[in-house]
Amino acid sequence: MKNPTLKRIFFFLVILVFILPLPLLFAKGRPAGSLSSMSIGTADSSVIPGNNKGATRSSVLYEDLQLDQRGLSRQAFEYALQGFEYLRQNGEIENQDVISIVDFSLPSSARRLFVIDLNSHKILYNTYVAHGNRSGREYASQFSNKPQSNKSSLGFYKTLSTYMGGHGYSLKLEGLERGINDNANKRAIVVHGAAYVSEGLVNAQGYIGRSLGCPALPEKLHKPIIDKIKDGSCLFIFAPDRNYLVSSRILKEVVM
Repeated sequence: MKNPTLKRIFFFLVILVFILPLPLLFAKGRPAGSLSSMSIGTADSSVIPGNNKGATRSSVLYEDLQLDQRGLSRQAFEYALQGFEYLRQNGEIENQDVISIVDFSLPSSARRLFVIDLNSHKILYNTYVAHGNRSGREYASQFSNKPQSNKSSLGFYKTLSTYMGGHGYSLKLEGLERGINDNANKRAIVVHGAAYVSEGLVNAQGYIGRSLGCPALPEKLHKPIIDKIKDGSCLFIFAPDRNYLVSSRILKEVVM
């Protein structure tokens, strides 16, 4: 190629051929991360990209559902969702649509049971729930895993099947935390309805009745709640109890 002008044009075209594809090449290797592509329902507590406040997915859901206005402690909610995700990843939870949280940091006069749909991000039920008669009167402050203790047990449970028993339609529970609530079946700790769990008692005496350790519910609501949470969903019973927070293996896993 003797013509110098043609020679320069030729080399210019060669350079363009190699340079132009480079931006596309780098673009293909760039991860696509957006808030819309993340499911809050997975209960992942990782930081949401692009959020200046470093909010976690669980904190976003907590605020969206206005759970603080309903009295549910943020600590209870954070632990519940983190533990749920740990159990889900380990194949412990079959029904991943809902999570139930009992917050015993609240008095029994408060609606301290929360059943939350993790798909639609809605509160399905928020109502009263009893604690064991030896756990305290207005507040549950003492807990036990021992048979005949008549105390509530904290921690993570899996719901099992339903049955008709002495309290009518009831739901069996499996305690998932060794030494903390794994005697639930032996103690006959189940979800059932009870006449002593009512707003009338709250208005009359300032607190509801107590159970032998079962998370008893209002008679008008226990059937639909049981049908919603039965067959392998996660139930978390929380209290700011130092012994539980230190002893729970599940909480140790999720905070590591």
